[in-house]
Amino acid sequence: MVRHYEPEPLPRETIERIVETVRRAPSGGYSQGQRLVVVTEQSARERIAELLGEPERAAEGFEPWLSAAPAHVVVCACEEDYHERYRRPDKLKDGEEIAWPAPFWFVDAGAAMMLLLLAAADEGLGAGVYGVPVDAMAAFTTLLAIPDGVAVVAGVTIGRAAPDPRWSEVTSRRTQPRRPFSESIRWERWE
Repeated sequence: MVRHYEPEPLPRETIERIVETVRRAPSGGYSQGQRLVVVTEQSARERIAELLGEPERAAEGFEPWLSAAPAHVVVCACEEDYHERYRRPDKLKDGEEIAWPAPFWFVDAGAAMMLLLLAAADEGLGAGVYGVPVDAMAAFTTLLAIPDGVAVVAGVTIGRAAPDPRWSEVTSRRTQPRRPFSESIRWERWE
């Protein structure tokens, strides 16, 4: 996860190749409920950074990363696309929409996000993920004109990585141990 970027913009063609990968993301029932908002305008990136508290972090000596990232890709999910798909005859179970064991609109959005991260790496770029706090969500969705019924899942910053010594000092991967393999992976059964 990159938390600081070089300032030069990315070519639109590069961004298009990265976001195009999401069209191949998994999609429950081929519902295709993933939505992306690509943000490259400097003023919008600066406003996102303000909404998410970057000025306060910069005052503490951390490098700006939200405003410095040449591109943001906001990953969203449209839950209704899944319900609409699973109300069609070929997906009904005993005449009813299935009971969702997990909200697959968010599962699929996570898969789309991972494709963005991998595609950025394939382009030789760095990327980072950010969440939008609940108290900032209304202003964030208003800024980007995201309609009701479309949920913001996360934002992905993309650009050429720059050194980030302060973030590197406090990042969770430095301050938290990695779980042992045996705790994270089970074979055949949980036991």
